Amino acid sequence: MAHPFHLAFPVHDLAAARDFYGQLLGCPEGRSSDRWIDFDLFGHQIVAHLADGQRTGEPPIPSSNAVDGHDVPVPHFGVVLPMDEWTALADRLKRAGVRFVIEPYVRFKGEPGEQATMFFRDPSGNALEFKAFADQSKLFAKD
Repeated sequence: MAHPFHLAFPVHDLAAARDFYGQLLGCPEGRSSDRWIDFDLFGHQIVAHLADGQRTGEPPIPSSNAVDGHDVPVPHFGVVLPMDEWTALADRLKRAGVRFVIEPYVRFKGEPGEQATMFFRDPSGNALEFKAFADQSKLFAKD
């Protein structure tokens, strides 16, 4: 990966973030303090920062946009995975009883942007999307 991204986001509980990102999603932990934790999210650096005043399970900015007949939470972040890794993650999340905002499904069927996608929230209400393309070269396809 040539240019991994960095994302810092608020959490209300570092122990819950450590369990969710480290254990459930399988993100290796990097540096940490009593106020933040670095995680390796599929080669990208994400940092959970303890945000005073963040309420349990409440999205930082409650908003959504209609996409393919679903209310997509905004903001959100995630990773585009190979299809087999996406399927394995979706199965692991289902077995763990994760409540999905948008259940795993394939959207834009038959269109250039056809993709498998799923949305869920972390314990602090941050929305995540993980997606996969049968043909990853279609990631930015218009036609």
